[in-house]
Parts: sequence; C-alpha cells; structure tokens
Amino acid sequence: MPRELRKVPIKRGSVIKKSGRVFGQGRKAAKTIRAGLYARVSTQDQQTLPMQNRAMREYAARRGWTVAMQVKEVGSGASQRQRREELMLAARRRKIDVVVVWRLDRWGRSVTDLLATLQELEHLSVGFVSLTEALDLTTPAGRAMAALLAVFAAFEREILGERVRAGLAHARQSGKRLGRPATATMHADRVRKLRRSGLSKSEIARRLNIGRTSVRRILGEKT
Repeated sequence: MPRELRKVPIKRGSVIKKSGRVFGQGRKAAKTIRAGLYARVSTQDQQTLPMQNRAMREYAARRGWTVAMQVKEVGSGASQRQRREELMLAARRRKIDVVVVWRLDRWGRSVTDLLATLQELEHLSVGFVSLTEALDLTTPAGRAMAALLAVFAAFEREILGERVRAGLAHARQSGKRLGRPATATMHADRVRKLRRSGLSKSEIARRLNIGRTSVRRILGEKT
C-alpha cells in the first residue's frame, strides 16, 4: 500500500488586532475648535440680535466647532465696544480658538481699530471669521484680505491727518487762537487784588469766571 501522505498543516493568516496606534504611537484625537461669538446691535436695532446669533451658531455647527463663549453687546455710537474686550481677554488666556462675528462693522470701530484687533488675534494664533463679508482668517485667502485691510488702515490714518492739518490751517487763517486755553494762574494778580479789597473767594471766582479751587490755590501760593 502506498505510504499515506503526511498532512501538512495549513498556515492560517495571523489575525492582527486593529489598534489606534500609528507607527507605534497613539493616534491623536482631532482638536476641538472653541469658538467665541460676538453679536452687537444698537439700542434702536435690537431685533437683529437673534438673527445674528442664529447665523453664527449655524456656521459654527457646520464647521464642527464648539461654542465656548457668546457675547452680546447693545449700545449706540462707534466707540462703544466694552464687552468686546471680554472676547479679547478670552483669546489672550487661550480659552477660545476663533472669533466669529456677523459683520465687520459690528466688531471694529474703524479700519484702524479693526486691523489692530485682527493683528493681535493673529499674534495669539486665534482665527477670525466674519459671515457677511465671507472673511475667514483661518485660510490663506482670508489672510491675504487682512493684508489689504492694513493698506486701507494706513490710508485712513493719512486722510485723518490731512483733515486735522487742514483744520488747523483754516483756524489760523481765521485768527483763532490755537493751543490750550489760558489757565487760572493768569488771573493771579487780579485774584490777590480783589481778595485784598475784602471780596470772598466765592465772589472772586464768580467775577473772574474761574473755579473756587483755583482761587484758593492762587491765594495759598502767595508768600
């Protein structure tokens, strides 16, 4: 009888257990982007506040960002941006990664002010997004737009400087006296003379149209 063939054991492919390690190192989880939302309305236009907040929240959700902070500011006048400083402080403390606004004029008082805050955010490695202008400083195109803003800011400063110089020149031609107004010390001789005549300090201040504190200071300086 033929010799029975020896059964050769079939090698089975080894089962490799999948792990979350790449080249011997743990796979890093994607970083969660923390967004700070800033909405601003005037005292006469508060009905747009819900619309701004909704648009910014929807945008953050589409980008997969977490809303870590939301600031709402109501006020009139270009100089009122007190609550904006809360977001800037959070950026300095590394509590947010990107600032989202509805429109640029809601964030900046002027081109110069806008550029200054954007440059600080860039220095802090904090992004900036304006929905209406489709400005996203987290992208190369957005950073190019920021460079254009720097040009406009320099232009704005030059225009303001020309207006100031033109205004001063016109005032001089009109015979107006420039510089600080005359101080109360210019009335020192009259203050002392009226005081010697027996007038009270209050009466002296009224006659010379100066403050009573100035009268007392002048009389106190007399030796």
